Amino acid sequence: MTNPTAAMIVIGDEILSGRTRDSNMHYLAGELTKVGIDLREVRVVSDDAPAIIAAAKALTAAYTHVFTSGGIGPTHDDITADCIAAAFGRSIDVRDDARALLAAHYARTGGELNAARLRMARIPEGAALIENPVSTAPGFTLENVHVMAGVPTVFQAMVASVLPTLTGGKPLLSQTLRIQRGEGDIAGPLGDLAARYPDLSIGSYPYQINGAFGANIVIRGQDGARVDAAMAELSAIFPA
Repeated sequence: MTNPTAAMIVIGDEILSGRTRDSNMHYLAGELTKVGIDLREVRVVSDDAPAIIAAAKALTAAYTHVFTSGGIGPTHDDITADCIAAAFGRSIDVRDDARALLAAHYARTGGELNAARLRMARIPEGAALIENPVSTAPGFTLENVHVMAGVPTVFQAMVASVLPTLTGGKPLLSQTLRIQRGEGDIAGPLGDLAARYPDLSIGSYPYQINGAFGANIVIRGQDGARVDAAMAELSAIFPA
């Protein structure tokens, strides 16, 4: 049985301009690996409605799950919710349960639930809310798309809320061997090893330290015994 698959859409001009460094992709990839959902593709798109809608349509058709990050706040350029609604042909409006969450939050904190903040209660028709224990404003799931905030602490909390509701597969296992030889020297034997273990992913990640070349060889797979066997062969070929 193959694992469920996933894609991610990272949304925001601030990411593409280099003003903000995205950490949500790294976090999501690690969490999905733990539960056996294979992250296959990540797209970074601007705060542009046609671009977001096009990415959502393409990825929802190709993968089991799609996760989005960013663009669900209170400002005019937070358009992700509208775009996901449009991608599925759904209406969107302020929803009573989301409004109630925000009203209770601002009553506790002494803030005003003004028109801008009320934008965060706009939820597409038929979506399920994603809990946000950090700042209350919810994300949502519409069909196979999970729409979450871009702020890393909130994103991580929302991921923790969503993942227990999803069916995963076999976690991806990995082992690493550091070889202090250049890739040109190890490419042949490494290719032969990969051919003997077509069910595994064998990657070479080169480095250079003080003029010396080397590579970290990472072997990944779902069968622990196969990963062990391949690593044993690799260690024998390139002893420390």
